[in-house]
Amino acid sequence: MCTTCGCGHGDIHIEGRKPGYIEALMSAPARTVRVEQDILARNDAIAAANRRELTGRGIFALNLVSSPGSGKTTLLLRTIEAWANRTPVAVVEGDQQTSRDANRVRATGTPALQINTGKGCHLDAQMVASAIAALALADESLLLIENVGNLVCPAAFDLGEAHKVAILSVTEGDDKPLKYPDMFRAADVVLVNKIDLLPYVDFDLDAAVEHARRVRPGITVFKVSAKTGQGFDGWMEWLDCNAAQARARRPQRENSPA
Repeated sequence: MCTTCGCGHGDIHIEGRKPGYIEALMSAPARTVRVEQDILARNDAIAAANRRELTGRGIFALNLVSSPGSGKTTLLLRTIEAWANRTPVAVVEGDQQTSRDANRVRATGTPALQINTGKGCHLDAQMVASAIAALALADESLLLIENVGNLVCPAAFDLGEAHKVAILSVTEGDDKPLKYPDMFRAADVVLVNKIDLLPYVDFDLDAAVEHARRVRPGITVFKVSAKTGQGFDGWMEWLDCNAAQARARRPQRENSPA
């Protein structure tokens, strides 16, 4: 159940599951499978509706996914800064608690809506549908969705985005794509972040890229530093090109009769 918090920002908070919910499901494996299938089918239907709306309005939406601490929010903020003077941009922030990240985004003057999932480990399509309506997105804009920090649950839930973008920092293991293949298989782009720290960490950059492409052949990889801006030219060029294509695919509106 969604409620509006009293903070004045219209953020969305999701009530957590009751204790024993997972245990009850796991006691009946066949029922668990049916429930999961029903949940995913409903989610996919809403995601398809989200995608139709976004595509029809020329809005380019990205679902940013990663483990906690990858630098996802800092990378998002630098992207917003670099995107200035192109098109309007809005942000959906997903976290279990607090509005800290949404507040950081709002400080840049960018509209942002925080979704707190409580005990939930991911955003779903219905949450994003509510956010799209609440943000009153401009046509032909950029929508950045920062998912809950988790490399497992968000992989299964389509939100209606154009692409999932997986963020992997050099402070994590370079074998993350092999350990969490569903997430990297679902992504179209990988951003290897914090490359400014490479001299100080034990991280094999070439191996990380090879592992990502073993899981998802042909995946696009950018090596970046959200802190220094290193490597951002390629990322922004990709973003600019794909956002332009999204605007170009927008169905042409016929002129209204005089």
